[in-house]
Amino acid sequence: MEFLSSCASSSSSQRFAFFNVQHQNTLSSRATVKVLPWNFSVVGLGRSTRLSADGRERILGCNCGSNRVLLFRQSWRYHSCLASSFDLISLNYRYVFNRNIYQVNFRRIRSSLGKFRQRFSVKLARVMVCVMLVMSVSSTFGGTPSQALTEENLLFLEAWRTIDRAYIDKTFNGQSWFRYRENALRNEPMNTREETYTAIKKMLATLGDPFTRFLEPEKFKSLQSGTQGALTGVGLSIGYRTNVDGPAGLVVISAAPGGPAERAGITSGDVLLAIDDTTTESMGIYDAAERLQGPEGSSVQLTVQSGPSVKQLDLVREKVAINPVKSRICELPGSGDDSSKIGYIKLTSFTQKASGAVKEAIDYLRSNKVNAFVLDLRDNSGGLFPEGVEIAKIWLDKGVIVYICDSRGVRDIYDSDGSSSIAASEPLAVLVNKGTASASEILAGALKDNKRAILFGEPTYGKGKIQSVFKLSDGSGLAVTVARYETPAHIDIDKVGVIPDRPLPASFPKDGEGFCSCFEDAASACNVNRLQLFSR
Repeated sequence: MEFLSSCASSSSSQRFAFFNVQHQNTLSSRATVKVLPWNFSVVGLGRSTRLSADGRERILGCNCGSNRVLLFRQSWRYHSCLASSFDLISLNYRYVFNRNIYQVNFRRIRSSLGKFRQRFSVKLARVMVCVMLVMSVSSTFGGTPSQALTEENLLFLEAWRTIDRAYIDKTFNGQSWFRYRENALRNEPMNTREETYTAIKKMLATLGDPFTRFLEPEKFKSLQSGTQGALTGVGLSIGYRTNVDGPAGLVVISAAPGGPAERAGITSGDVLLAIDDTTTESMGIYDAAERLQGPEGSSVQLTVQSGPSVKQLDLVREKVAINPVKSRICELPGSGDDSSKIGYIKLTSFTQKASGAVKEAIDYLRSNKVNAFVLDLRDNSGGLFPEGVEIAKIWLDKGVIVYICDSRGVRDIYDSDGSSSIAASEPLAVLVNKGTASASEILAGALKDNKRAILFGEPTYGKGKIQSVFKLSDGSGLAVTVARYETPAHIDIDKVGVIPDRPLPASFPKDGEGFCSCFEDAASACNVNRLQLFSR
């Protein structure tokens, strides 16, 4: 508010007093006095204007004579409601100025402003203390403080985070994954390592995915040794049934060549009904695999259905050395030239050294002047996904190998740029059957869809999910379904399999020696000539 008043004697040196009292929304106030020159007498009474945009209000008033210092009897009332952001404070001011008491009123203004600042500071401090208390209580009950987590809780959280980041289904089977974590930390007992393992298994069971599972340290080590090419057991690869017809149980995908199961006559497609008198009707494949493995020299009893017959077999566990690649040269009768030689490669699993072994086999066969290849993937139950991709690159010049997909579509593409190709031009035939699964299906699908090979046999097993293995800090691990895959032609083979181009004779042998005999003996029931094998 600005006040203008002429304050002068009868002398010509009149002065005009300018009083400025300013109130702003920042809850600060100041009063200033300026004395300005005034060259003529002013008679009259000013009136109040409306509150201006900058928060000031002007009142002009003068009544001056030659013998009077100041005649200012204008009363002015200023009412303002100043509200903080918390709606705590309301102030009323009444100022009356005249020639004798204006200095007293200024002192009252300053006193009122001082009290206002003091009261506002106290109220504001109380509000801030309340806010801090609310935030502290919210923090206490809104989450679990890190310093309160035990070592067992931290292991559980490590497993939870692994699933959160890697699992293919981001709806987590239609549940709130964060809410499950909080409920488990509050309600699940985790006082011992066994209780923590139980809590992790219970968590994974809510996903409804039999391929995502927990591995205790011993099982994790056993899985690693299996992918590295050595395993103690009976040499069986098993899986879930892909159709509802037939007896309940687990299906045999393949039997390791030369292993106890193969020597006992177990073949792909047989149904494993019981292990040591424990039915497999509701048994998981990993529980069954654990029961099949054991100390070298120990025995296990299997109940197996092969066709209509059911038989019980007593097998002795032994260390099954998994040699992933075997090769053989097949010479066709007649011409005697180099064009009659075919290189046969049997790939039984995708271990860590599988791609290197395939390259060595190709080099060996080429050194013996073969110019066509047969890649046998029958009863190959899979293994390491990266090895399947690397072996596909050996045979492909350029092209897509596999599409990796999640719930939102294609997430990644694996392809060949030709840099790893060493056998992209020779004729190639691939043999598959219902024991061909997982990584071997990726390889077969890539060679078929890129028109690199002709597929012979029967539809493959149909495992279109990809699992990755994650090691936890205590030596245990998780096998997690991280993606599904599609072939280069965007075919989802899960529970369907890769469909071959042509069938094989029912009596077609599964070993290299028997395979070559089908070429060498034109009168045999399995005879296939070169033209039939490599022409489309």
